[in-house]
Amino acid sequence: MEYHQKTIRVKQDDLDDLQHVNNVRYLEWIQDISKEHWMLKAPESIKKEFVWVVLSHHIVYRKAAFLGEELLIKTHVAQNSGVTSKRIVEITHPERGLLVRSETDWCLLNGSTLKPMRIPNSIKSLFTGENK
Repeated sequence: MEYHQKTIRVKQDDLDDLQHVNNVRYLEWIQDISKEHWMLKAPESIKKEFVWVVLSHHIVYRKAAFLGEELLIKTHVAQNSGVTSKRIVEITHPERGLLVRSETDWCLLNGSTLKPMRIPNSIKSLFTGENK
């Protein structure tokens, strides 16, 4: 399993009216780290041939994050099946633990036709070590 992670610091514009991180911001962070992982791991030839679209997000908000806090965002691909891939993202605080966990179902598309495509071994092996 191939993990990708980064640390971020909560800024004023991340906050909502309750002075904690806005739920929409968490979704943006989930999208951002997922795309970063793809851009870092996939060779240019694969990035030119394929694109991903989101089918669904399931996000569980467990605890709030606040201004100035440093958070760890970590992602990995948990499963591939046919044309879909399940990606997990967890956002944690060093002392308070898990704040947010998401499971996102992504669909692989042919970059030219925009039609769904079975995930090839070349992509599976980049993220999960699967080669079948």
